[in-house]
Amino acid sequence: MLLLLATAVTTLALAPAGATDGPSERGRPDPLQGQRIAIDPGHNGRNGVNPDRINKTVPIGNGERKACDTVGTQTASGYPEHAYTMSVARKLKRLLKAEGARVKLTRKSDKGVGPCINRRAKIGNRFNADAAVSIHADGGPPSGRGFHVIYSTRIPGLTDDIYRPSKKLGRSLRNAYAKRTGLPPSTYAGSNGLDKRSDLGGLRLSDVPKVFIETGNMQNGADARDLERSSFRKRIARGIRDGIRRFLNGR
Repeated sequence: MLLLLATAVTTLALAPAGATDGPSERGRPDPLQGQRIAIDPGHNGRNGVNPDRINKTVPIGNGERKACDTVGTQTASGYPEHAYTMSVARKLKRLLKAEGARVKLTRKSDKGVGPCINRRAKIGNRFNADAAVSIHADGGPPSGRGFHVIYSTRIPGLTDDIYRPSKKLGRSLRNAYAKRTGLPPSTYAGSNGLDKRSDLGGLRLSDVPKVFIETGNMQNGADARDLERSSFRKRIARGIRDGIRRFLNGR
């Protein structure tokens, strides 16, 4: 979920859940050799007990400001989004490095605060990432299911240069994630698994192709049961890996 503090879709054709890796992985041992990938696990474990720090506003471009960070959501059983995103990010990092990529995480543990959204963007920029993905799980309506990928609108002076590649990254990630996980596109946000927003500082301030992925809805019972399972989080990480690979290999 992107914000918790102070703040019918066309179904994709899905392959069987848990589909095997594609030809590029079998044919080349290091399909991501030399690629730089930034992974941004949303929120952090001590955000909730540091409201002054995370509510402090930071610049997000064009004179606008927004809260440093947010707490995130959790499942009905109490599994928090911040722990979930860290789990997926670590699994994803291992997968990407195994294929030769250089990987940068915006945070290394789940015991800190932030970093602020402008800092998260800066980390990917300084790393000169070829692709950046911010990992989240939504806190949508309990009746709503599914995932969606968010890319920024075209904002003059901010996202002009990365709008098209970010949109392409979003589509690649949407298609690969649906195929790998079997999760449906969101029934309550965006359209056909994609959403476009102008208010997200982590996207507005990015100088590299970047998207957010709401990997499922933690408030929905069916989605939550999947997200809480370590084995399914491995599938989620593979789905994100597949999408990044598709984008970087021009597929």
